[in-house]
Amino acid sequence: MPTSTGRRVALAAGSALALTAITACTSVDSGGGDQLAQLQDAGSITVGFAGEEPYSFTDNSGELTGAAVALNREIYGELGIDQVDGVLTEWNNLIPGLTADRFDSISAGMSILPDRCANASFSDPEIMYTTAFLVPTGNPDRLGDWQSAVDGKVKLAVMNGAIEAGYAEQTGVETVQVGSPQDGLDAVVAGRADAFALTGISVRALADRSDAPVEATDSFVAVINGVPQVGAGATVFRKQDTDLLDAYNGKLREIVSDPARYAEILGPFGFTEAERPVEGLTTEMLCEGDLEKIAAELGPELGQG
Repeated sequence: MPTSTGRRVALAAGSALALTAITACTSVDSGGGDQLAQLQDAGSITVGFAGEEPYSFTDNSGELTGAAVALNREIYGELGIDQVDGVLTEWNNLIPGLTADRFDSISAGMSILPDRCANASFSDPEIMYTTAFLVPTGNPDRLGDWQSAVDGKVKLAVMNGAIEAGYAEQTGVETVQVGSPQDGLDAVVAGRADAFALTGISVRALADRSDAPVEATDSFVAVINGVPQVGAGATVFRKQDTDLLDAYNGKLREIVSDPARYAEILGPFGFTEAERPVEGLTTEMLCEGDLEKIAAELGPELGQG
């Protein structure tokens, strides 16, 4: 999984973003092959976001921010789309909202998974993922990796539709389904769950900004049924918007050639070398979902060999 060794894909962001926090349906013309031109003519794009810190969320002033948003700012700005408006959407409704034309793309650091690839198109990998638990202070259940949750027979809070919910289902871990990171924290504090499972960087951010008696465990690569769960997040587009996806990836590939920009733009949101995707990992590989094959091919880069 993430490691500081080897060359990595670097991602970045930084340009002006105007937020319109939109919670009602937005009229978006999906336009097929000319979607990019339509957005350039309009000078704005509408993205779906889930309110998950540090990927995409609104700050205390109500402005849309986050690492995924910052990356989108840079790329869309270079494409001549200077304004980015946001539609706050529950995580499990992001892809349905995209396909229903509520917004033009998803800015949420969404993991690239086969079932999602069947319904939408993902950009090149942008962010590598690890997992962590938000636990009561002192970590009374001594959670340290996914197997410890299985062996300890704990009840985990997981977000609806998130990858951790899938891990729990595959390993028989009892869960409490929640709609947001704050709901997960509340479940732990109220004792309705023993821990909240989420990406490592999200758990760290949640613990850091909370005054509740909770802490984040160290991050780890979840191993499910003996297979390391290699994961990466990306920006998501409708299947028919191939011109927009291709243009986005073109700018993304220009950015990844400059590793310093990753730290410059994503660093303020807590992203480090560990979050940069390893060289050789592709969206196609992740959409195929053969994690054993990925681990075998990229083992040294993933820190697994």
